[in-house]
Amino acid sequence: MEIDSEDKLAQEIEQGLHERHGPMLGGAALYRALGFPTAAAMRQAVSRGRVPVPLFDIENRRGRFALTRDVALWLARCRAAGLTQPASTQHSAAAPAAKENDV
Repeated sequence: MEIDSEDKLAQEIEQGLHERHGPMLGGAALYRALGFPTAAAMRQAVSRGRVPVPLFDIENRRGRFALTRDVALWLARCRAAGLTQPASTQHSAAAPAAKENDV
């Protein structure tokens, strides 16, 4: 994927997220956009320093927040990286079936 198309994708994602959520994401919108199945999973990632975008606090507000733009850029980069990997490394095939003698 070319950089131009990655930038275009990031802009499209940002526009959609911005229309729905505004200039920043928090709560369920944030953890879902980052691909976490639950808020607890995101909290665990935060505690381990494994959140892929910068997070910030807002005074007198609960939770952590991220800029919509940062999330959109990260999503576009993930998509580009997934498309540039050889097909053999994207997803491994299912494990071979057990032989009758292995049971």
